[in-house]
Amino acid sequence: MAGDLNTEAGALSDALAAFALDARWEDLPEPVRHEARRCLVNYFACALAGWRDPAVRTAARVFERIGPAGACSVIGTPDTEAPLHAASLNAMSANVFDYDDTHLPTILHPTAPVAAAAFALAQLQPTSGRELLQAVVAGIEVACRIACAVSPEHYARGWHITGTCGVFGAAAAASRLLRLDRQQGVWAFGAASAQASGLVETLGTMAKSLGVGNAAANGLLSAWLAQEGFAGPAAPLEGARGFLPVFGTGLRPQALLGALGERWEILANTYKPYPCGVVLNPVIEACLHLRPQLALEAIERIERIELEAHPLLRQRTDRPGVASGKASQVSAQHAVAVALLRGRAGLDEFSDEAVADPALRALGSRLVFVEDATMGVEAAEVRVLLRDGRRFAHRVAAAHGSLQSPLTDDELSAKCEALARHGGSGVDARPLLEALWQLDRLPDAALALRLAQPANANNPSWSNK
Repeated sequence: MAGDLNTEAGALSDALAAFALDARWEDLPEPVRHEARRCLVNYFACALAGWRDPAVRTAARVFERIGPAGACSVIGTPDTEAPLHAASLNAMSANVFDYDDTHLPTILHPTAPVAAAAFALAQLQPTSGRELLQAVVAGIEVACRIACAVSPEHYARGWHITGTCGVFGAAAAASRLLRLDRQQGVWAFGAASAQASGLVETLGTMAKSLGVGNAAANGLLSAWLAQEGFAGPAAPLEGARGFLPVFGTGLRPQALLGALGERWEILANTYKPYPCGVVLNPVIEACLHLRPQLALEAIERIERIELEAHPLLRQRTDRPGVASGKASQVSAQHAVAVALLRGRAGLDEFSDEAVADPALRALGSRLVFVEDATMGVEAAEVRVLLRDGRRFAHRVAAAHGSLQSPLTDDELSAKCEALARHGGSGVDARPLLEALWQLDRLPDAALALRLAQPANANNPSWSNK
């Protein structure tokens, strides 16, 4: 979309809805198509590990009280739930360990809410792999562009951007699969705007997962309501009291619609090598680089650890003495200590058991932040100062997993296999990966969900959920 953008009331919302509904798979550049497949590989990887997290299992038990089982699968389990509950649980599972994708620079995790809503619909109506991928591309583009239009002030104010913007992406993907018209697409945005929520204050707690789950379920609900004529405002995004001016600082038409169909936000998506906040990735990488230089006895003589990075790192991760694995996912003190002491940074290192280690707490307490606004969020420098005056330092200009150093397809596949094993569901990731990498050639997108359920119905891993 080139030239001046029409900012008359309703024009921006209408244009974004029209794009989501009308864009064709045949017109997508191959890098965009491939990135959609990568998004889904990472999505299933994270969900296959996250399904048994206490937050997800607690929500599942509560959902059982609300209504009977439905026709939609819950990843990692043999369970079926009503569509909205399945979408919510699968989005929660994919995001609960903070191991899912991250759109830069908004820090939005777009795929969890979008894919969860799309796959729920794929089990209710005939949906080819190509149709699902196109819906995922549309949903991610909508969520990320809305996030760009309210960033960085939105996140800085304390809104959890995955919850607040992810609901629009889920609504767009569902609207696409339901074949809504433009008016209905705008109505779906209106219903989504009425349900957009999520607070940064919930990070490190179970409540964070609720916001992500709601984004998927409420996006799907919004599309269904619009399909039935449930009307909303004409300008849900740009209206005087619409989402953009209320949740942001005004209208940014270029961020929302500039080069639409030419510049793809999905290509700014990244995938994490570690299960924690994305700003901690360069910190961990630097610490793992330094560890071989520090004998264990030297680590015991550390006087101070200086962490130089963008101010966002301190704002989001200055959390000493965390008491839970969830809180450790957004704690620089814990990330530095566990990487230096254990030389690893996997799911076991960000668990309730790990945060109870007094040695990690003691080392983390020696961390000090040095803010440098000129550094990108994908960069960090760690300096370790010993009591005898020796000094060790390592600077990461762009962490592995960033746009400058992305995870390869093979690394994403290996991540999926590792997280499937960690989740203990009994799911074999290999046939699932084969299906995901060629999803655009499959006539039934729901095959991926069936492959992400355990074949052994007597598996004790999930029977005591």
